Amino acid sequence: MPEGPSVRKFHHLVSPFVGQQVVKTGGSSKKLNPTSFQSLWLQDTQVHGKKLFLRFDPDEETVSLGNSPLSEPLRKGEQKDKARHHQEASDQSSRSPGGDSAVPSGDDGLQCLGGDSPAGGAERWLQVRFGLFGSIWVNEFSRAKKANKRGDWRDPIPRLVLHFSGSGFLAFYNCQMTWRISSPVFSPASDILSEKFHRGQALEALGREQPVCYTLLDQRYFSGLGNIIKNEALFRAGIHPLSPGSLLGLPRLEALVDHVAAFSADWLLGKFQGTRQHTQIYQKEQCPSGHPVVREALGPPGGFQRLTWWCPQCQPRLSAGEPKQVQPS
Repeated sequence: MPEGPSVRKFHHLVSPFVGQQVVKTGGSSKKLNPTSFQSLWLQDTQVHGKKLFLRFDPDEETVSLGNSPLSEPLRKGEQKDKARHHQEASDQSSRSPGGDSAVPSGDDGLQCLGGDSPAGGAERWLQVRFGLFGSIWVNEFSRAKKANKRGDWRDPIPRLVLHFSGSGFLAFYNCQMTWRISSPVFSPASDILSEKFHRGQALEALGREQPVCYTLLDQRYFSGLGNIIKNEALFRAGIHPLSPGSLLGLPRLEALVDHVAAFSADWLLGKFQGTRQHTQIYQKEQCPSGHPVVREALGPPGGFQRLTWWCPQCQPRLSAGEPKQVQPS
């Protein structure tokens, strides 16, 4: 599923429609009736980790956009990209089912109740969770880039299409949408792209006995962090994915958190600049030094197993007898 930087980009694409009324709807969603959006006003949009939240009200209201999670420097650099689509994967036509089976277990800090129809109160919050190739397109639809497994050149079908009073429209692809009866409540301390991200909390979680690759995907402490960021941060910190955090000294754990933050921020900036994020280990056969890369599905016992890439030479696995102060190569 799209990671934090991608969902932040989706949030940016949706934001210009805040304050407009839905005048026409469409889409293939059966669980969430597209006609339930008819005549509603989009009043707010929020992002936390891998989830996007949209607030719809039956009446027009004055909306303040002062709580946008995007920093001012980023806003200035994003103007040229407002009307363009975003696509997380290069092969949009190879879309996965609309669920979130790839989401690691664990609470990501959000506290709200769900349902399949709009709430009866004044606020109607829609939670959007994107599938593996989930995306949002603005004022255009996704097109097939190659034939599917059956040989058909069929364009992806949007789950939801919302036409607004300002003449533009949004098309949501491969996502799971749920109405909420209350506004989202979350702590930005766990969001890796938030200015309030709590490094101390993250370091404490990483210092446990379990492998660090499990902890990194725990959305309670690293909301928005996904498999790509996990692989890249571990490689750049020189840490084997199965190394127990308790065997790593504080300097190495701090370096790992630094790489998580730096890679995520660079990825987000690249999305607004229209550049593709460069990866050093993810889906590679060799590391930058030319060493063979190992690929294996790793995950907690009984939990979801995620494909993980690492270099045995650049990321040696620690044994219980090694000193904690070993520095990354």
